[in-house]
Order: sequence, then C-alpha cells, then structure tokens
Amino acid sequence: MLFNSYAFILIFLPLVAAVYFLLHTYLNARWARLFLLVASLAFMSYWNIYFALVLICSVLFNYAFGITLSTFAKKDKSETRKKIILAAAITANILFLGFFKYYNFFVENINAAFSTNIGALQILLPLGISFYTFMQIAWLTDIYRHGGYRYDFFHYCLYVTFFPYVVSGPIPYHTEIIPQIQSEQAGRFNLANLCRGMFIFSIGLFKKTVIADTLAIIANGGYDTAATLTFIEAWLTSLSFSMQIYFDFSGYTDMAIGVALIFNIHLPINFNSPFKALNIVDFWRRWHLTLTRFLRDYLYIPLGGSRKGGIRTNLNIMVTFLVVGFWHGASWLFLFWGFIHGAVSIFYRYWRLLGIRMHKALAWFLFFNFFNTSAIFFRANTWHDAMKVLKGMFGLNGILISEKLADSPFWQKMTSFGIQFGGWRENLPQVDLHNYFLCIALIFVVLFTKNSNELLRDFSPNRKNALAVGVMMVLGLLLLNQASTFLYFNF
Repeated sequence: MLFNSYAFILIFLPLVAAVYFLLHTYLNARWARLFLLVASLAFMSYWNIYFALVLICSVLFNYAFGITLSTFAKKDKSETRKKIILAAAITANILFLGFFKYYNFFVENINAAFSTNIGALQILLPLGISFYTFMQIAWLTDIYRHGGYRYDFFHYCLYVTFFPYVVSGPIPYHTEIIPQIQSEQAGRFNLANLCRGMFIFSIGLFKKTVIADTLAIIANGGYDTAATLTFIEAWLTSLSFSMQIYFDFSGYTDMAIGVALIFNIHLPINFNSPFKALNIVDFWRRWHLTLTRFLRDYLYIPLGGSRKGGIRTNLNIMVTFLVVGFWHGASWLFLFWGFIHGAVSIFYRYWRLLGIRMHKALAWFLFFNFFNTSAIFFRANTWHDAMKVLKGMFGLNGILISEKLADSPFWQKMTSFGIQFGGWRENLPQVDLHNYFLCIALIFVVLFTKNSNELLRDFSPNRKNALAVGVMMVLGLLLLNQASTFLYFNF
C-alpha cells in the first residue's frame, strides 16, 4: 500500500488512527498498541503476505538473540563469549539479508568468473528488509556495548514493524522510538500533532506526485528508452534524475514523519538540504542522515574510524562507502557509485589539510556537478546506459540547440565550435516544454527556500497553512491516478 494512494490516504490511515485513539480512550494502552502492531503487519501484508512473514521471522530471530545477549551481558563478564554471540547474530542478519538481496548477484558473477553453471533462484526481495535489518543490528550491538535494553517482545516487535518507516525508513534507533511508544502521551489524541503531521505529509505528497513523478518521465526516457543523447538531452536527463531522487526520497521521508506524528511519534530528521552542501562531507551530513549515522556508529567507528593513522582511515572510509553502495542494490554500478564517493571523500580529506579556501559558489558548483555526475551510475541499469548519458554530457554525441535560434548572429558564430541547430529534445519524451525546465528551476528552489524540517519547525495552525495543506493535498490527490512506487522501495 503506497503512501501516495487513495487506499492509504482516504481509508487505511484515518481508520487506523481513529481506532487506535478510541481503543486508548475506552480500553487501555495495551489494546491500542496491539491494534497498531496488527495494522502494521497488515500494511506489510497488503503488499505480499510473504513480506510480513519474512519480517516476523527476522523479529523473532533477533529478539531471541537480543535476550540471550542481554542475559550474558549481565551474568557473564567474559568479553569473548559476548563477542561470539554478537558476531553470530550479526553474521546471521547479514546472511539473511544477503540471501534475499545478493544471492543471484554472486551466482551470476561466480558463473561468469569460473564458467560454472550454478542456478539462480526466483527470489522476491522482501520490502524493507535493508532497513529493518540495520535497525536490529543496531539494537543487538547496543546490548553488547551497554548490557541492557531488554524490552518486552510486544514493544520491540512494534518498534521494528511500525508501518510509517518499516518499508523505506528513516532508520530510527530503538532508544528513539520505544520510549515514545511506551509513554502515556502516545495514546492521547493530540490535535497539534495531527495538524503538524498533515502539514508535512502534504509537503511529502506534493514532492512525490507533482515534482518527482513529473521528472521521472524525462529521466526514465533518457536512461531507459533513448538510444543516444545529445548534450542538452543528457544534461536534462541527469539533472532530472538528481532532482527526482531527492524529491522522491525526501518526499517519502516527509510523509513517514507526518504519519508518525499523527500517532505522537517523532521520527529523526533524514534530510537537511543536501543540495546546499559545499563538499562531500557536508553532503553526507545532510543526505539520508539515519543511514549515515548508522554506518558511522556501527561500521566506520568500530573499524577504527580516524584513530589508527592515515592509511587505515582511508581504508575505513572506502569500506564504509562500498557498503553504502552495495546496500542500495546488488549491482557493480552501485558498488562503483560507492567507490566514487569513497575516493572523493579521501581526496577531500587531504584537500582540507592544504588549508586552501574556495569561494562558496565555486565549491557548491563543483560538488553539485560531482553529485549529478556520480548519480548516473546510481540510476543507470547497465554500464552502456551510464556511458550513453556521460558521452552526451561531454558533447560526444553533438550539441544541438533550437532551430528558432538559427537567425541569431551569436549562435551562428557558435557553429564553428560544433554547435548545430535541430531537435534538442527529440530523443526524450515529448512532454510539455515547461517540464524540461523544472529540473533547472528546482536548483534555485532547494538553494533559496526552507526545507521541510524548517517549515515544520516554524509551523503554526492558521488559515495560511491550512490553505497550503489543502492545495498540496488536492494537487497530490488529483495526480494519484499516475502515482508510482518510491525509488527507495527497490533498496
């Protein structure tokens, strides 16, 4: 069930919220939370009952390991034994995730490398498995580190399966969610939180249906359909995807935050104007923050972080970014995308040591173009598709501009530099002209306007905001007939 669907917006969400608060009011918190747990599993089952079963198995397995580890942490002072239990639990989680997500990838590459004929399996990737696996690894590691966090199974299960974030994040820590679930305030209907939740939900819906899905038409046409791309076509394709993925995923996150707020649960911030970043470190402090902090807290720092010398630091950075890339999907393109970000992070580490200050405008321009170019490998389905876009961006397939400019003396002179007159978008979908300039206009929007977090922070229930919510909801609902799944559902 998509957040951007009539079934969710008009039926599931209002029904679940109403029953939850009624049960809290007329029965007790236990019944209300039990209903919320059932509703969350029903939400997952709506996609496929198999997804819900895999989720339940993961929860049961990790809870059993968590209780065992917690018991040993209290009774046994042997670090070796605790390490063995934690290592076994994390290994099992990685194998569990790896089987569903990476088995066929490894089989294909083993067959190609050693001329074997190992059969691939028809494996359906469970929705959200990358997200709830990381959540539970964090919980197990915290038990090992701190020797506590023995929640009862009911609240732990609700934490992992809570429907606003179980499918595509954010990736909240148990310490952020379970105390909220257990609090008395969680079950009390809060009109202020309802208003704030609907406000940011409507922003997310608008981002997804009005902006991301519009840009997807151009991006998909350039990457998946076009046989070749000229200079302008390639840049429009790459910029459209860069803006699409930002507004698609940040839109989903806004909607998740809004839905959770309706139930009085505050989720962590996941985006903080990443396209305002001036360098790669700044970017990863703004983009997909809950994934970044997980990898920092549970991979980069345990590997040694920056505490064991320059070479080890560089290795830790590269390993972390390779994991980032591979986490997104079983593809050499994702690995290469992670490698690029790792390499640039290492380069930037040495650049800072030089103490050279760059003008902010130039720093932004260079980094944004790096992100936009590296995103080609994130989006492309094949190396051929990636090279197709890159060749076009470097003008290797020609530079065409509108024939309407043919009478201009300036552009006539530019023909000596290889510029030609013709159909500058003939290889892309024939949509309204203004759609092609949306990806460019959005650069100024993300640079010079407040982000969703700032808008929510400054929100107050008044006529102006009520009108804004109404307009965004109406536009979002009107476009639901062409709604698509969120990009991060694939990860």
